[in-house]
Amino acid sequence: MTHDEPTYGYLGPAGTFTQAALRGWLEQQTRDVAAAVRPASDEGAAATAPAAGASTPGEASSHPHQTPSSSGAPTTTDGLVAAALERSVPFATVPAALDAVRSGGVDGVMVPIENSVEGGVSSTLDALNAGAGAPTDSQLLLVGEVLVPITFVLAARPGTRAEQITGVGSHSHAWPQVRGWMASNLPQATYVPTLSTAAAAQSLADDAAENFQAAVCAPMAADVFGLETLATHIGDNAGAVTRFVLVTKARDAAGRPRTPAPTGHDKTTLVLYQHADRAGGLLELLEQFATRGISMSRLESRPTGEAMGSYCFSLDIEGHIASERVGEALMGLKRVAADVRYLGSYARADKRPVDVSPETSDEAFAGARAWLHALR
Repeated sequence: MTHDEPTYGYLGPAGTFTQAALRGWLEQQTRDVAAAVRPASDEGAAATAPAAGASTPGEASSHPHQTPSSSGAPTTTDGLVAAALERSVPFATVPAALDAVRSGGVDGVMVPIENSVEGGVSSTLDALNAGAGAPTDSQLLLVGEVLVPITFVLAARPGTRAEQITGVGSHSHAWPQVRGWMASNLPQATYVPTLSTAAAAQSLADDAAENFQAAVCAPMAADVFGLETLATHIGDNAGAVTRFVLVTKARDAAGRPRTPAPTGHDKTTLVLYQHADRAGGLLELLEQFATRGISMSRLESRPTGEAMGSYCFSLDIEGHIASERVGEALMGLKRVAADVRYLGSYARADKRPVDVSPETSDEAFAGARAWLHALR
């Protein structure tokens, strides 16, 4: 992008949980910038800048609740977030959003990657994996994550009665999360898939929904499109949460990796391929983590598309690629795996610190390396 202010994308239209995730990420970035700034001293010392590698929608000023706009005038944090959201671009699908990052149409996109009820979001996992095998200048990187509590409502055009509803539109990842409520309250209604929960709401508002009279969507979508909320909190699991990730180009204009600096509460996302589907093959890969004291927070298999029964493994591990133990594990995987696809190291949204035992600390690895060097 050639403009001064970054532009972000999300899965649209307006009112999606993905847009809410983007807003949450932008708010966190502006809070982080404010927290990193030191007020000027009485002698007029300059304020400190944000930490290197931080992804922020602008430079920071010395005021904890303001940052300078491109014109130099102070702008409130809320104003910066609102301006960034105003510039943001909705996309209909994950592949379209990722392609826009590759082409430079946007600087980054927010996409869903995992749900606490349904597990990994297949469309995102597969699109990210496919992109990881692309040429270097087209590769993408995960640089941040956001956790969004998922609250569904049943919305319809004003005046719609429950007995008139024979079809309900929603996204395929949302429907299983309200299936129990639907069976108890609208047993006559059939499910109609839509591109997103907000797209279902928009279709109703535009009078373009041919096969459904109500939508399962976020409360924000019902408000955005002027629908009447017929029921709230209809999710079968009140604690449902979706994890979203921000995706950018893997390298900047100078060819430098965009991996954020380690924070002490990081995770790394990988995709691993076996040489052959054989007994113990997955164990051989996972041993690279176990022997270095690295925990996994997600592991799932995805079909490679090459043949029936051919799978790769998508996983998240605790730690940052800059740490000795994660770096050693990646080198071990490179030796024993058919392919290792690195998708990014980034701060955990919950900021839970990584538990590192003394024998797997950076100091322990450095000491062992020095010992071996002396023997050689």
